[in-house]
Amino acid sequence: MDVNKETITEVSVHLMTAGYCTHREWLTIQGGSGVSVRFPAMFAYIEHPRLGPVLFDTGYSTRFFQATSAFPARLYRWTTPVYIGEEESAANQLRNLGVMPEDVRTIILSHFHADHIGGVRDFANAEFYYLREAYHPLEDMSPFQATKAGFLPGLLPDRFGDRSRLIEETCSTISLDEGYSPFTEGYDLFGDGSIIGINLSGHALGQLGLLLRSAGQEYFLCADAAWSTAAYASHRRPKSIVKLIKADWQQYKDTLHRLHTLHRRRPDLRIIPTHCREAEQRYVTSPKAQGGAQRG
Repeated sequence: MDVNKETITEVSVHLMTAGYCTHREWLTIQGGSGVSVRFPAMFAYIEHPRLGPVLFDTGYSTRFFQATSAFPARLYRWTTPVYIGEEESAANQLRNLGVMPEDVRTIILSHFHADHIGGVRDFANAEFYYLREAYHPLEDMSPFQATKAGFLPGLLPDRFGDRSRLIEETCSTISLDEGYSPFTEGYDLFGDGSIIGINLSGHALGQLGLLLRSAGQEYFLCADAAWSTAAYASHRRPKSIVKLIKADWQQYKDTLHRLHTLHRRRPDLRIIPTHCREAEQRYVTSPKAQGGAQRG
C-alpha cells in the first residue's frame, strides 16, 4: 500500500498537556539561553471513526513522584524537576471532556521515557502499540541502567506485555509518496490509512512519530525527535553534552536533519514536537498545565 496526502483517512486530534519539566534552554538547542525554561509534556487525544478515543502518549502523572521516591530513580527527579497536579493528568482531562478512562482502548507509545508513559496505568482497558526496539531492551536493565535510560518500570500497568501490540507484528509496512521525503516508509497502524507510524529512532531507540490528518490539516507528531519547532526549522542540535542521554547520537542527528528537510519541502505540514512551548501555545486546546504539584 502506498500512502499520499489524498489517501489519509481523517481523524480528529486534540493536543493536550499533562505536566512539564524544567531545564536550561541551552541544553536543548544551540544558542539557547542559560535560563531555566518550561518544557510541556504534551499528548494527543485522537478520535478515530472506528476505534473511538485513541491516545498518543499520556504525559506525566503524579505517579512520577512515587516512582522516583527511592534511589537510584530519585536521581531522575533531581536532574529533571517535574511539575504536575492531579487534575492535570491525561485521565482527568479526558473526564472533563466526557471521555471516561475505561473507554480508551488504544494507546500508542512514542517511547518509554517517564514524560510519555506517566499516565498509562489510568487506562485499565487499553492496549498499547509501540515498536519492539523501544521497549524490549529496557526489560533486562538494572535499576541504575533504567534510570539512566529515563525508564521507570513502576509507571507501567500490570500485564503490560499481555496488553501490548508490537507494531512490527500487527501492522502493515507501507510506502510513503514523495510528499513525505526524506521519510519513505511507515506503518499503517489500523489498516485504514488514518494513523501512520514513522520510526524516529535516536533520542530513544524505536521512537515513534505519527502522521495523521485532522480537519483537512496534516500533522506530524514527532515526539522528542526535536525538542522545539526552532530546533528542526533552523536545524539546531542540542549541546553535544546531551549525547550522553541520547540512545543513539548519530541516529538522532540524522532524524533531526530529515525533519528539517521535510519542513523545508512541506511548510504546510504541522510538525509538532512533544515539548515545544510554541506548539503548545498554538495548538493545545486544554488549559495549560500550571504545576499544581512539584517534587524535584
